[in-house]
Amino acid sequence: MELPTPDSFVLSRKAEIVAALQAVLPDGCVIDAPEETRAYECDALTAYRCPPLAVVLPETTEQVAAALKVCHQMNVPVVPRGAGTSLAGGSMPTSDSVVLGVARLTDVLETDYPNRFIRVQTGRTNLSVSGAVEENGFFYAPDPSSQLACAISGNIAMNSGGAHCLKYGVTTNNLLGVTLVTMEGEIVEIGGAHMDASGLDLLGVICGSEGQLGVVTEATLRILPKPEGARPALIGFDDNAVAGACVSDIIKAGILPVAIEFMDRPCIRATEAFAGAGYPDCEALLIIEVEGSDAEIDAQLARISEIARKHNPVELRESRSSDESAKIWLGRKSAFGAMGQINDYMCLDGTIPVSELPYVLQRIGELSKDYALGVGNVFHAGDGNMHPLILFDANKPGDLEKCEAFGADILKLCVEVGGCLTGEHGVGIEKRDLMSHQYTPEDLEAQMKVKDVFDPKWLLNPAKVFPLDTSENRRGAQGDAA
Repeated sequence: MELPTPDSFVLSRKAEIVAALQAVLPDGCVIDAPEETRAYECDALTAYRCPPLAVVLPETTEQVAAALKVCHQMNVPVVPRGAGTSLAGGSMPTSDSVVLGVARLTDVLETDYPNRFIRVQTGRTNLSVSGAVEENGFFYAPDPSSQLACAISGNIAMNSGGAHCLKYGVTTNNLLGVTLVTMEGEIVEIGGAHMDASGLDLLGVICGSEGQLGVVTEATLRILPKPEGARPALIGFDDNAVAGACVSDIIKAGILPVAIEFMDRPCIRATEAFAGAGYPDCEALLIIEVEGSDAEIDAQLARISEIARKHNPVELRESRSSDESAKIWLGRKSAFGAMGQINDYMCLDGTIPVSELPYVLQRIGELSKDYALGVGNVFHAGDGNMHPLILFDANKPGDLEKCEAFGADILKLCVEVGGCLTGEHGVGIEKRDLMSHQYTPEDLEAQMKVKDVFDPKWLLNPAKVFPLDTSENRRGAQGDAA
């Protein structure tokens, strides 16, 4: 994966830049020793690494603004970073950039149960948002698999979803407002504690913008009352495509489970060995959860079971206790880690129409044979958000490149059947050179004009989202103009 040529003038001024940042931030907020900045050289896309020029860890929105103002004045690129869980290289630095981490911004600022919102600093982890309100019977709906570690800032940057997004939506459906700091150091309030703001939908522009437009330091999030009850069921099949057809039929029937998750045999076996969730040994497994009163749950699961039986499942089992439900979800949430214990892998993220699941799963299997690389499938089947895990040997020359070519073919397939390159992981560096496969030059130009407005010098999160040659040309042209 190609990185831009670092700015030699910025590199030559490292001591001056660090001193300027130290002058506006408290002691301990600026890191520049090589042995310490190395911890920030990559995110969860660990195949690519590049130590940054320096790292700043502000403790307030005002400190974020001060740091950005310094970098803007000195023409230093800035890479916003949450918890570093991005699987697309979204927070990977360049050698001439300053990483701005929000890990110290973790406070709950306001909780309003009558109006169902919570305002938090964006370094707070996803799971701890629900933890802050659960004693009062509420929860925060988006639940990425990395929710124990991932930060709200990253969830907003990538518009993250999770297993329960089928019913409750992804981050954009649960985000009411943000405090955004622009590259120039201006603090801007967008949206607020209400469902719809007047005027332009700037909140919709910010959510999913991958740190290209500003640094989000505070977020107002929608919280929901906990459902009366919830219960998952396991449905096993002897064929991936048949499981995909079952999902399509459930959605076509107008049933809205809270989640429909898919796992194939490699993931089932790895996860079972890791978590002991009691999964059946089959080719494909669906985890389908419904919620409501006991009567509602029974009625929904009865309809789902009726549809599933038409596809000849090898096993159909409902959870009968809270402990069994917890084990079922522990297995699913552990899938990525469990696969990592048995092989190097690259996790993809493409989205397709649910009706295309059988065909896409079949084609992924065929591509796996063509490339002679294994693949495990675990994903949010209810909304067609695919997460193929391509298995490769990181120590074998050429295997990473072959893995990336395989991944590119899968993502192109997603676009060709009417889907898109990403559902919740973002574009980052992983998919930037595939953007022209989904978007026309005119589409990309419109997107880049939005960045021109928010970040005229193109200093925020360089080498991400847009094809590298295009973004570097834009950065040079805008920098000259500025």
